Amino acid sequence: MKEKRKNQQEEAALPPEEEAQPAEEVCGRSEGEDPECAEQQPAAEQPAEPSAEQADAAVFQAQAEDFKRKWYAVTAEYENYRRRTANDAARRYREGRADVVSKLFPIADNLGRALAACGDEATRRGIELVVKAFEKILEEEKIAVIDPVGAPFDAEKHEAIMAVDPREGEESGTVREVYLKGYEQEGKVLRFAQVVVVK
Repeated sequence: MKEKRKNQQEEAALPPEEEAQPAEEVCGRSEGEDPECAEQQPAAEQPAEPSAEQADAAVFQAQAEDFKRKWYAVTAEYENYRRRTANDAARRYREGRADVVSKLFPIADNLGRALAACGDEATRRGIELVVKAFEKILEEEKIAVIDPVGAPFDAEKHEAIMAVDPREGEESGTVREVYLKGYEQEGKVLRFAQVVVVK
């Protein structure tokens, strides 16, 4: 019994065993203080390099953008070409019709002279009907008559065939008389008006 009590007292006198500290507490110091802990900590993750599929996708995307720009450029150029062609065709068509109508100008001049010299009323009415029909054609073709009596001389639309001395009240450079009427279509002169100009 005495030995048993002695053993119990020796066990009580012994200090308790120190518990093992967790690895986190042991390695809680900075890398500079404990190089072994630095080796245990995981290294920072490096950005992953793009894969071959991603590189190919980037190349294909760039090619698609390039093709799209080229397609837009070709489409715009074609639209401009189509408009130019349509405008040119319409212009040539108008000019062709104007050429045909221009051949009627001398006939209109003769009708005007006949109307001025006609003394018979019935004949006059007949000539007036023909002149009105001609004027209707001019209106449909958007052709305007250039008849500048009393207006300043304009070299862009008039052709001076004679210069005369001024009368009382007349200003120099004005048109006194129109020998042949001129014609223009939408700003383009088809025939210059032949005029007599005051000096």
